[in-house]
Amino acid sequence: MSTRIANITRNTTETQIELSLNLDGTGRFDILLPREAGAPFWKHMLEQWAKHGRFDLSIKATGDVEIDGHHLVEDLGIALGLALSEAVGDKRGIARYGFFIAPMDEVLMLCAVDFCGRSYLQLDWNLQQQRIGEFDTLLAREFFVALANNAKINLHIREMQGGNAHHVIEASMKALAKAMRAALTVDGDELPSTKGVL
Repeated sequence: MSTRIANITRNTTETQIELSLNLDGTGRFDILLPREAGAPFWKHMLEQWAKHGRFDLSIKATGDVEIDGHHLVEDLGIALGLALSEAVGDKRGIARYGFFIAPMDEVLMLCAVDFCGRSYLQLDWNLQQQRIGEFDTLLAREFFVALANNAKINLHIREMQGGNAHHVIEASMKALAKAMRAALTVDGDELPSTKGVL
């Protein structure tokens, strides 16, 4: 099996991101984000994704957080999506589909993913809080939109039981990690599609 690693550099007038991803890692992470605009909360979420998916993830990112956290969080979704698309390669041998249901105290979140080459996001949750510390909870949706579009995946996240917004978002990230880990498991060398291409 070829090495499934991607290195992404994405520089715009709004953000500067360097990201490295190893799909066959052990869950190591080294993430450096600004301390403003709720970025520490999103750093915590990315660490959860790496740890529970057993993906090695390194990120060094800055941006115009003096405005707000929107550009940084969205562009992190773009960069991670691009890295996933590059690292998975031609998808030969992967399981392709994965799902997981994650409980976190009062919250229960379902995530299902298909590495099909088609971008789609269905995000069904009802966040009861607009802010978690300095983090604007509406930005979590922007991250998932950017991730699905740039990874070219079909992604469904559903709140089966709601509650604290921190728990909803964190359980979503953990379920996403576990679902992706399952979908990216290699158990052969055939393309998982009757179409002959993904």
